[in-house]
Amino acid sequence: MAKDGLEPNTDVIAETENYLAWKAEEPDEETTLHLELNNVTLHFFQEEWDEFLRLVKLLID
Repeated sequence: MAKDGLEPNTDVIAETENYLAWKAEEPDEETTLHLELNNVTLHFFQEEWDEFLRLVKLLID
């Protein structure tokens, strides 16, 4: 839990040598997900993340 209640609680979802996926439970109860791909970071709200995962599944099937 965040110390002052204003900072998000974060968890790493997956990590490789160059890439990182993590999520944050924001103080306003919104979940945001983040992909760090070298020097690019993509930020998603939960609904956007769900759609992104559907896209990735279509790419690998």
